[in-house]
Amino acid sequence: MGDARDFLGELEWRGLLKDVTDREGLAKHLSTGSRRLYAGFDPTADSLTIGNLVPIMVLAHAKRAGHEAIALMGGGTGLIGDPSGKSAERQLLTRETLEGFVAAQRPIFDSVLGQVEGPAHTVLNNADWLTELKYIEVLRDVGKHFSVNMMVQKDSVKSRLHDREQGISYTEFSYMILQAYDFLHLYRELGVTIQCGGSDQFGNIVVGADLIRRVSMEGGHASFGFTAPLVTKADGGKFGKTETGAVWLTAARTSPYAYYQFWLNCSDADASSFLRIFTFLTRDEIESIEREHAEAPGKRAAQRALAREATRLLHGESEMAQAEAAGRALFSGDIAGLPEATIRDVFAEVPSSEHDKATLGGEGVDLVEMLVETGLAKSKREAREFIANGSVSVNGQGAGEGRRVTAGDLLHGSMIALRRGKKAWHVTRWG
Repeated sequence: MGDARDFLGELEWRGLLKDVTDREGLAKHLSTGSRRLYAGFDPTADSLTIGNLVPIMVLAHAKRAGHEAIALMGGGTGLIGDPSGKSAERQLLTRETLEGFVAAQRPIFDSVLGQVEGPAHTVLNNADWLTELKYIEVLRDVGKHFSVNMMVQKDSVKSRLHDREQGISYTEFSYMILQAYDFLHLYRELGVTIQCGGSDQFGNIVVGADLIRRVSMEGGHASFGFTAPLVTKADGGKFGKTETGAVWLTAARTSPYAYYQFWLNCSDADASSFLRIFTFLTRDEIESIEREHAEAPGKRAAQRALAREATRLLHGESEMAQAEAAGRALFSGDIAGLPEATIRDVFAEVPSSEHDKATLGGEGVDLVEMLVETGLAKSKREAREFIANGSVSVNGQGAGEGRRVTAGDLLHGSMIALRRGKKAWHVTRWG
């Protein structure tokens, strides 16, 4: 059975609890039985970003506390578009596009929630009921409970109303009505009494809980909502962004290796809070890691634990192990034994160049010339000096004077990795 101390207390110490519609009432509600709660996700792309992982983790903790978690995919609300946090009108997506996005995102929820012990989780799509609604009925049965005065005071609307150039369409203005109706529908049909989400959704959550109280004639009218803070970095930088763009939750968008590296490269100031938010490690385990990190910061124990646990959670044990092995191989230079896909991930952001495989026949290509051609050396003289002092390797193996690059050096028949020093890599691709 769910317990308020297990759930709300757990969220609080992990930094996953911000606003609550009725803290005392919610605590009592959770303590008297297993409850059903949900979080909504609008499918605006074929994957979710790492920021969306926060409400998924909240749902996971709910399962661990004995409550039933529902991930609600916005195949219906996505047709409208949430104005929250947007300074301009969204471009409307077609139903076909949204259906594709919903299908692509669904495995994310099953991957994370499916490995958590507790009641079975459910993934729903609000297109199943929103697209069946009739306009007049919605105006009569739902719209009459919404005050325009209240709606224009919501932050998601107010900021746009003050922007004469952008404004807000009636379509996006109506978004909060549909989101509120979701809560009412789930309350009526499945007994869902709690909605959670990011802190930017608190206004919409409050409206949904209020609609249930206004419409429902059943006794109790128990409906609650709470939010988790939006994750920020200690230095003020935007969380979930890298030099190459957003960090995504599917391997097709962000490889397990790149995902592992994202966590491994986070700062000391962020590692502790991220361990709490993005892993299931216990308080004792995290505090032990923090002590180990404090004793020897250079070993980056916190970042390594975070990278392992976060990658295992999303991509599984095998992919985590491969990502970890790839990182070690890149550091040591011993890359020859890595699978082709892993090598491509590891060197995805490394400078590269295209070459004619035919030139590798016979005696092959002089390594000195390759170093100059790839920019790893400014001149043949400098290239010879690098080779002479042992700072050049081919596929991780040291290269001596007179070394030539041949077809026998090809990794998986298509690439050769050159390195100068510890960090200067260049991948030559041969076709």
